[in-house]
Amino acid sequence: MQLLDGKLVSEKVKQDIAREAAEFFASNGRKPHLVAILVGHDGGSETYVASKMRNCQQVGFESTNIRYEDDITQEELIEKIKELNGDNAVDGVIVQLPLPKHIDPEIITEAIDYRKDVDGFHPVNLGRMQRNLPCFIPATPYGIMLMLDHYGIETAGMHAVVVGRSNIVGSPMSILLARNAQPGNCTVTLTHSRTKNLKEEVLRADLIVAAIGKKNFVTADMVKEGAIIIDVGINREVSSLTKSGYKLFGDVDFEQVAPKTSYITPVPGGVGLMTIIGLLKNTLAAAKKEVYRS
Repeated sequence: MQLLDGKLVSEKVKQDIAREAAEFFASNGRKPHLVAILVGHDGGSETYVASKMRNCQQVGFESTNIRYEDDITQEELIEKIKELNGDNAVDGVIVQLPLPKHIDPEIITEAIDYRKDVDGFHPVNLGRMQRNLPCFIPATPYGIMLMLDHYGIETAGMHAVVVGRSNIVGSPMSILLARNAQPGNCTVTLTHSRTKNLKEEVLRADLIVAAIGKKNFVTADMVKEGAIIIDVGINREVSSLTKSGYKLFGDVDFEQVAPKTSYITPVPGGVGLMTIIGLLKNTLAAAKKEVYRS
């Protein structure tokens, strides 16, 4: 069993991003600029946004965190997004989820200019990804593909099973793994909580991507010997044993599953760190107009 070390890979990729960001600054007189909008005071969201801002600074990006109370109206939020869409000094715009119940996340996602949608959630980017056209790939699946590539894992011909069908991770992950590329060229089964005989489906997998959002959902009896495990889950539980006051668990029962695997990502220290890398690479590509020229 080998750990797929998100910290190791992310630090390596960040060095490359920092070099490219410095070259961009030398050529354009400004830094790549990411703006993150945070609504309300959700603890997890505040932690995620702070991490994104910190990583931007580490690689030489400009970053702006715009904060609103949770009573902001949907119309006010859209007006701010439109303002950022028209600002040529802003390369990427993200709105941290979840949002208050009175704000429709789909409407907010579609309000972001797809050319600045560095989270990769806009229907234009998702549609272009489906057709294997240049686009911004959702950050978590993008980070996973970068990790597989870093470790030189040859996925062609593998049977991949994705557990979870969200538009953020599961569905785009299934598309990327099936594409004619490396990593890719897998035969993919997309499963979810309503899949019949789910255990048997997962047990057939050479590569498992667990993204269902339930602590220790994938157990040892669902995993065949030598399988590769990508654990996307970040499940928080209150804990008096940690400085932060909570402990993170993945969607995979790591202690029992890890001995059966050839590769596995830890939680924390795995996919979460690579998600930020996907976001940074999308932002850099947006600044350099590598995906959309205008």
